[in-house]
Amino acid sequence: MSKILQTIGLTKSFPGVLANDRVDLEIEEGEIHGLLGENGAGKSVLMSTIYGLYRPDKGKILIRGKEVVIDSPHTAIQHGIGMVHQNLTLVPSFRVWENIILGKEIKKGLFLDEKKVLRQLEELLKVANLEIDLRAKTEELSLGSQQRIEILKILYRGAETLIFDEPTTVLTPQEVDQLITTFRSLKKEGKTIIFISHKLKEVFAVCDRVTVLRKGKKIGTLPIGEATPEKLAEMMVGRKVLFSFPRGKKPGKEIILKLEDITTSEEKGKVALQNINFTLHAGEILGIAGVEGNGQRELAELLVGLIKARKGKIFFREEDITSLSPKERIKRGIAHIPEDRLRRGAIADFTVWENLIIGFEDQPPFVKGKLTFNHSFLKQFSSQKVKEFEIDTPGDDALLKNLSGGNQQRVVLARELSGNVFLLIASQPTRGLDIAATEYLRNKLLELKNQDKGIVLISADLDEVRSLSDRVLVLYEGKIMGELSPESDEYQFGLLMGGKNGNGGSI
Repeated sequence: MSKILQTIGLTKSFPGVLANDRVDLEIEEGEIHGLLGENGAGKSVLMSTIYGLYRPDKGKILIRGKEVVIDSPHTAIQHGIGMVHQNLTLVPSFRVWENIILGKEIKKGLFLDEKKVLRQLEELLKVANLEIDLRAKTEELSLGSQQRIEILKILYRGAETLIFDEPTTVLTPQEVDQLITTFRSLKKEGKTIIFISHKLKEVFAVCDRVTVLRKGKKIGTLPIGEATPEKLAEMMVGRKVLFSFPRGKKPGKEIILKLEDITTSEEKGKVALQNINFTLHAGEILGIAGVEGNGQRELAELLVGLIKARKGKIFFREEDITSLSPKERIKRGIAHIPEDRLRRGAIADFTVWENLIIGFEDQPPFVKGKLTFNHSFLKQFSSQKVKEFEIDTPGDDALLKNLSGGNQQRVVLARELSGNVFLLIASQPTRGLDIAATEYLRNKLLELKNQDKGIVLISADLDEVRSLSDRVLVLYEGKIMGELSPESDEYQFGLLMGGKNGNGGSI
């Protein structure tokens, strides 16, 4: 095969960060090329530089062997390079076809030639083997369908090389399968695909070759037939990584948490929970699966007391806590890892030690009297937590914002598990974390389970839910669609996540 895209010695730095360090990359025409690496490895920066969002400090970009200067996405498109970003860039109120042609309209005189546009787009759908209603309102479509619009946008503009940055993060298993089918159809049409992913299973399902970056450097490129998950993970992290986690002992009989007929009020921007019933036992991890935006955030906020139930009751260790404040729930042993650590879990401009005591800052032994910090205890406490949770920081006086995402999450985890915890609400606990930090956090959850604590694990990562949970509930539009064993197949999970019952009917 001929090389459609190359980088030679490509280097890109930001203040204090060398994002790409003399990266040599070769992409063959017509292949699906996986790009792997931990957070901060330089994957997105490399692709964003190729796409013209950044200018390289050093090095060359070659298209079909000819050096080019790509100074904007518009220039990249002119060279046949398109990029589908993790965060979609669509106008929700527009129809599908309007989003596709936005900025590249076909006109008849002074007016838009809608008939010609739709004819061209219907042909494009056939070529790409995609199904979507071109006249549908974008905001009414699933995330998988909206992603197909982004693909059509760059194909409509003539892209030959398509870059996908973590495209499967919020998709159901069925939508992931559809995307992989689309990749294969595009490959048959002669398109070249670069696929950035954290999910090794997907890389093995569709890629021809894979390149691994670590700390800005290229570690190597392998044909997929010569790779194994263990080998790729070791290339990414620099050491061997565990992929299977023993669940440990079976849950006990003691009921830690019980929800009875919980319903919440409809509020703007929130999904109303409807008739939620479940129990959680000591030593159990209860997984909550579902496509994001179907009530997961509201369930976590309900359990920690940030929103109230309109009807129903919540029992924690046989006590009715339905009306208790978040502070009272913390005192009783309910801990929370929020889905957005820098909005709900920590304060970026505070130091490590300050973040380690949020929620406890007014209680002994952190204070003496009413207003005076017990500095000797604080120093001892923070030093102990930094060591115990292996937080990589220059010191406990370092600002949290200067730590990596994985270390920020360890600070949150260290604080939340520092009290006498009986229940942990872990909401998207490994989101944005690389393989090493993810492995660490999952082991901590299992340690907690084996200490007979209860854990509600809310995660958009279905593999994570299945690998750690004892039981799994699936949420859809604020309702529990069903309970599944972690060993249930992905298709069954996908049906429930898409609002279908076990027989394929809609709820």
